[in-house]
Order: sequence, then C-alpha cells, then structure tokens
Amino acid sequence: MPLSRAEMDAKIDEHFAYEANDNVAGVLATLTPDVEHDIVGWPSGPAHGREGARGFYEALFADLADGHVTTQRRLYGADFLVDESLWSGRAPGRPFGIEGRNRPLSFRLLHIIEFAGNGDIARENVWVDLAGIIQQLPAQ
Repeated sequence: MPLSRAEMDAKIDEHFAYEANDNVAGVLATLTPDVEHDIVGWPSGPAHGREGARGFYEALFADLADGHVTTQRRLYGADFLVDESLWSGRAPGRPFGIEGRNRPLSFRLLHIIEFAGNGDIARENVWVDLAGIIQQLPAQ
C-alpha cells in the first residue's frame, strides 16, 4: 500500500529536524540500511548504505551551522516526493569546498525522496544551488 502524503511529510520532516540538530545518528535512522544517497556534485559521488552516507552528514554538520530548512513546495507521487526548500544558517566551515568564515548563508535545495514500504527513505537525491552559495561566499 503506498504511503500517504502525511506519512511522507512526517518522515522528511523528521529527517530535516535531525539535520537541524546536527544529529548524524538520527538522520541515518530515517534511511533504509541500503539507502542510495546522492548529493549531486558531491566529489565522491553517490553513497550506498547508512554508513556510506555518514561521511556526508559529518562533513555537512562541520561546515554549516544553525541550519533551518523552509519548504517552499512539495510534489507527491506513489512512494516519492519532491521537496523544494530554502536552507538558511551560517557557514563556519568549508561548505562544498568554499571558505565559509562563519558568514550567513541561504540557498535553494531540491530533494527527490523515494520511500521504502516501511516509510524509511530508500533514496535521497539532492540538488544544491551551488551558484547561490558561491555568490554569497566570495573568496575576498
């Protein structure tokens, strides 16, 4: 039986809440054990399994702080959703290899999330507005 919109919303909102609290274990618990985790443009390419995704979240939480995700729009299908969001916070580290110097930052995100029958995230595909990040974090 396909997941309802409310069930999909609950899982992705739980996932985002763990991210907002830099809780790696919590984020990983929202994923299936064999998740495909694909941050488009991430140097190591797609990761597989919870442990494969761990490195991305550890780097993300070191590079970005005080993050908040505001959903702009969601589109739903059978066992998937597309979430268009705005991330805002600070960049104390080197997000996506760019020196943050603790500057404020906001950028658009597009998540394509596929769910397993139990409601966990089986595939997370994320598109980041890297041009927006570069514009806000100039080298000077």
